Amino acid sequence: MNKIHLYDKILSPIVTEKSTNLSDLNKIVFKIPSNANKKNLKKNIEKIFKVNVTKINIINKQNRIKLTRGKKVKVSGFKKAIITLKKGQSIDLTTGI
Repeated sequence: MNKIHLYDKILSPIVTEKSTNLSDLNKIVFKIPSNANKKNLKKNIEKIFKVNVTKINIINKQNRIKLTRGKKVKVSGFKKAIITLKKGQSIDLTTGI
């Protein structure tokens, strides 16, 4: 039951060109739920991946309306966390959680 609670704070890793470039700086980007906070997120990341977290930045992407083929489409927002790890540590996202 406790492990399920740990994994509830991380929805998925975000793998883009920008987040891949951040991995050279010991930074990993995750999509997180809207009710997550830095304190709980730090504890969960350290327990799951067995790494030391030095800093967490949280970005809240707002909902927006996009024009697609002349129609207005709602793009839902989300919350993401940029996690800085201690120098020399890394998380391998290809293995899965």
